[in-house]
Amino acid sequence: MRRFKSSNALFVLFCAFSLGACSTYSSQASPPTNINEFPVYAQNSPPPDYAARLPQHIHTTEKVVVVDPKVHAWGAYDANGDLVRGGLASAGADWCPDLHRRCHTSVGTFRVFSLGSEGCKSSIFPIPHGGAPMPYCMFFNRNQALHGSPPGHVVDGNVSHGCVRLHVDDAEWLRFNFVQMGTKVIVRPYS
Repeated sequence: MRRFKSSNALFVLFCAFSLGACSTYSSQASPPTNINEFPVYAQNSPPPDYAARLPQHIHTTEKVVVVDPKVHAWGAYDANGDLVRGGLASAGADWCPDLHRRCHTSVGTFRVFSLGSEGCKSSIFPIPHGGAPMPYCMFFNRNQALHGSPPGHVVDGNVSHGCVRLHVDDAEWLRFNFVQMGTKVIVRPYS
């Protein structure tokens, strides 16, 4: 079991209540002391092109959503294998103190089995009663879903309890313009 200083434990409790569904932090080195330790980009500069972090073409014969935790990006590929749209994705963290275990998003190939609306909420987080917003949730592996998260909660890092956090407008686009029941989701390895 990993131990944290009391000030870090307070930060974790703050995150659990303020960041909501699937939220925690990545602890590859030491826990961040505040949300500002994640990469931040100047307001007047264009945001990074997260889609450029992914292959522009893959081999497939059906629509697929690819999540790459290593580069913190997601991509929607059409049945010809061409990248249609992509963006920033925050996958599961290396360690979730409230669960006392690693929280990586499961790596592999899955199928979407449940689609939610703007009002989708977590039944688990924050512990113990759930209720955190997960707009436009698209469940693909047990309790793991692609879903929207509020501004500032989708970062260039893996910080969730296992869900894949997307900007709300990206999740809405995927939910209503791309993903259907049975759409393939591929989560690539973390390393």
